[in-house]
Amino acid sequence: MKDYFTMEDFDFSGKRVLLRLDLNSPINTETGEITDVSRFLAHLDTIKRLSGAKVVILAHQSRPGKKDFTTTKNHADVLSRLLRRPVEYVDGLFENFVIEKIRKMKDGEILLLENTRFYSEDVVLAEEPISIQRKSHIVKKLSPLFDYFINDAFAAIHRPQTTLVGFSEDIPNVAGLLMDKEISMLSKFLNDNTRPKLAILAGAKVDDSLKVAKNFFEKGTVDKLIAGGLVANLILVAKGINIGKINIDFLKKELPDYENLVNLSKEIYERYADMIILPVDFAINKENKRYEVNIDELPIEYPIFDIGMNTIEIFRKEIENAKSIILNGPMGVYEIPDFSLGTVEIFKTVAETQAFKVAGGGHTISVISKLDIEKRFTHVSTGGGALISFLSGESMPGLAALKSSKAKFSGGDKK
Repeated sequence: MKDYFTMEDFDFSGKRVLLRLDLNSPINTETGEITDVSRFLAHLDTIKRLSGAKVVILAHQSRPGKKDFTTTKNHADVLSRLLRRPVEYVDGLFENFVIEKIRKMKDGEILLLENTRFYSEDVVLAEEPISIQRKSHIVKKLSPLFDYFINDAFAAIHRPQTTLVGFSEDIPNVAGLLMDKEISMLSKFLNDNTRPKLAILAGAKVDDSLKVAKNFFEKGTVDKLIAGGLVANLILVAKGINIGKINIDFLKKELPDYENLVNLSKEIYERYADMIILPVDFAINKENKRYEVNIDELPIEYPIFDIGMNTIEIFRKEIENAKSIILNGPMGVYEIPDFSLGTVEIFKTVAETQAFKVAGGGHTISVISKLDIEKRFTHVSTGGGALISFLSGESMPGLAALKSSKAKFSGGDKK
């Protein structure tokens, strides 16, 4: 029995459903075209499950001040095309004409309301308690119109915004199919006792990776951690290895909190050195060509762009031995073909194992998509910041709202 409602708990036929999705997507700011529809695709099963309901969708796009902060009109067009059924864009959120349109809906109809972040209540009340958010126009005007609120926006589950958590006291909040799958798969990785359990943390988001690593080690979640990319480079610096001025300067440029992150890396490494696997050789970019150097050849005056062949073999053996794996981040500058080898080999090795394997993060998803290996993973998460927050053990307001709503409406239908 889950501590939040799922879509299996209710019959939505003939009901009015307020559905929160995360359709926040890359946009060509010149043409307005949505250039990546992966988040739309992730929500399709949830929408299709509501075929007999009156469905009103809430979604946001970007944030004020950004060039891609725009209406959800094109989002409605994309959904219509993918679903092969009409999704009507409504250029409002809780105005009288919107309320009237919702009241006149027929079973099977779908509306997509305006970008929720056009309305200040969805942003400025984010740090306020639910008791305050309930008094917002968004909640007061919309909640009486609906039987259920379904939250399928896992990628935003770590945010306490009104359209994500504000309805939990007024109508039953339900986890959508994507939301439920994300929570279930990530919880299984964190809580399942299948061993050995391996984390692969790489890429450029060093602060996030260190936060996750610290949590994993302190809670005994993983047996080993493979570090790649800038994560590995920083840990090497913390170990006292001189990786070369050009590489240290790059770390300082990319990491505003460089000194504190070095100290955190040192703390983690000193406590868990026997559990951390670092590169032993590297591919450097020397005049736009790949050259490999061993760790004892450092410092080097050229930038490190990838892991080397010996490291690939060491990492591969650890991966093949693992029974459960989490993968987040590429090994190097994978966008340049000469320096994609480490990333491609490690990702393919993970895909080929029989382990329970979860992957996530923007660059990670991009690589998996390019290699066409998504179906070989147990789960590929749609979350970026949400994934990191979940794995780091931080509070998840969206999940907390789902749980509190079940506690209140445990009898089933709306009271």
